[in-house]
Amino acid sequence: MAKIAIVGAGLIGRAWSIVFARAGHDVWLWDPQASAVSAARDFIAARLPELTAANLLRGESEAAILSRLHGAASLEQVLDGAIYVQENGPEDVLRKRELFARMDKIAAPETILASSTSTIRASLFSEGLPGAQRCLVAHPVNPPYLIPIVELGPSPWTDPAIVQQARALMEAAGMVPAIVKKEIEGFLLNRLQAALLQEAMYLVEEGYADPADIDATVREGLGLRWSFMGPFETIDLNAPDGLADYCARYGGPFRAMMAASKTPSWSKDLIGGLHAAQRERLPADQQSARQTWRDRRLMALLAHKAGQPG
Repeated sequence: MAKIAIVGAGLIGRAWSIVFARAGHDVWLWDPQASAVSAARDFIAARLPELTAANLLRGESEAAILSRLHGAASLEQVLDGAIYVQENGPEDVLRKRELFARMDKIAAPETILASSTSTIRASLFSEGLPGAQRCLVAHPVNPPYLIPIVELGPSPWTDPAIVQQARALMEAAGMVPAIVKKEIEGFLLNRLQAALLQEAMYLVEEGYADPADIDATVREGLGLRWSFMGPFETIDLNAPDGLADYCARYGGPFRAMMAASKTPSWSKDLIGGLHAAQRERLPADQQSARQTWRDRRLMALLAHKAGQPG
């Protein structure tokens, strides 16, 4: 299989390494801090038994996956011969511009250069580069080896053929690409998440509900459906004659409801209260264990969905 370069071997880089190695690729990792590469390999080795138990390694053995992981001593080495680069550096536009300029000079002309950024549009780090047409955003949800959606966000000058090549590569690796057709702040997932979070904060700030009940409403209500279908399919199934019928029935009340809603203040008092409520439910010293629990629940859900008809 082809060589994949992981530039930045931290939290996201090591997760991407599992995705690509599980798909059969040779994965090379480089990080400015050399210790991050060995730490990533240790993390992956510790994670693989759980993924094996959940049947999430696509039939690959743990030993085979580990054998596909390689540490690179330099940016030049990690890019040499790579068909695709997944960059995972800090969320700093100036540093990304500098790094992409370096990669654009070093990597072969046909190499795709993608960033895991969750906030920076591709045009902001690729404008003016000789190889700007091969740069794009490939934004995952952490951890991508458990949550398969990946947002592919081209700049106005990204070659459409590059987007399709990235899409094919992701699909072959078991990911589910969503194309952001034109640049927008926050891409797709963060904007959808922000809309729900904004309304959740408004409902708490105005005294309509406690944080725990908001979480319960999503966890035990909306979230159950949303793990299998999106908002448009949801409303299509919730009216006798489908989506148009739903909008005819509820469009007016929905518009009135949202017109009466307000943007939350994001004040210190609001955030402090939400934080205190969360720490009462989950003490700080239990966060790490809860994160592990979350990942195991995601493994179980993903394994369940994989065994169900589409």
